[in-house]
Amino acid sequence: MTAPRTGNAAPNEVRKKPFDWALARTYISAVVIVIWCFAPAYWMVVTAFRDVGYTFDPTPFFTHVTLDNFATAFSTNLGNHFARALGNSLFIGVCVTLIALLFGVFAAYALARLNFPGKFLVLGVILGASMFPGVALVTPLFQLFTNIGWIGTYQALIIPNISFVLPLTVYTLTSFFREMPWELEEAARIDGCTQGEAFRKVIMPLAAPAVFTTAILAFISSWNEFLLASQLSSDATQPVTVAIASFAGAQPHQEPYTTVMAAATIVTIPLVIMVLIFQRKIVAGLTAGGVK
Repeated sequence: MTAPRTGNAAPNEVRKKPFDWALARTYISAVVIVIWCFAPAYWMVVTAFRDVGYTFDPTPFFTHVTLDNFATAFSTNLGNHFARALGNSLFIGVCVTLIALLFGVFAAYALARLNFPGKFLVLGVILGASMFPGVALVTPLFQLFTNIGWIGTYQALIIPNISFVLPLTVYTLTSFFREMPWELEEAARIDGCTQGEAFRKVIMPLAAPAVFTTAILAFISSWNEFLLASQLSSDATQPVTVAIASFAGAQPHQEPYTTVMAAATIVTIPLVIMVLIFQRKIVAGLTAGGVK
């Protein structure tokens, strides 16, 4: 017979797993980043629903809730034209996005799939244009558009925005087109498609996720632009960023903080909803592209 085993430790005792400090640091960092990013937006929403008499109440929760601030934001009694500014921003953003995608898709495809002299120089110039400071363009553009009578017109707001959005569009789509295998296009050419048909029937359906992503970035960039719009727009064409900055209070020299926060909430929430909607389409497009 085998003598029974003696000792303090049992043979099948499971050792206690050490605490994963690396995982804990990851979660803590993620929580800090989320709080840091969303705290201003949360305070904006809280202030938007707060009564004017309690504007500076430090309570971090919803107190003295009212919807009067949203009604005031759309009211024109104080000379604010927020609803018209929303329409202007939507029109400018859609035009900028469509034009940037129209030229950006073809430019990105040419830079990624075709070989021609000066290819890398063209890409370098495009990337360099995106790094040019916008503040340096305010005075030249103001002088130019004044001379040709464009100050206060929609084209004075759309064309400069395209110059900022187009480099981002080209760079994003170029990176995506480079990752696509050449065999897909070659197979379409073997089946009898021309280069244009292969681009339209094979490449573009697979590039839909990147196009949606680029469209979102282009629209948000145009929607949030303030510097040039504040100098080149008029009362009839000003976008929401300029309209919110020029809100007037009920009394002289009064800053309508709650009304501004309500207008900012109205401007921000549609962007969040749009991103969530397009994000689902992007995931669906990626899955469909993998099946194809």
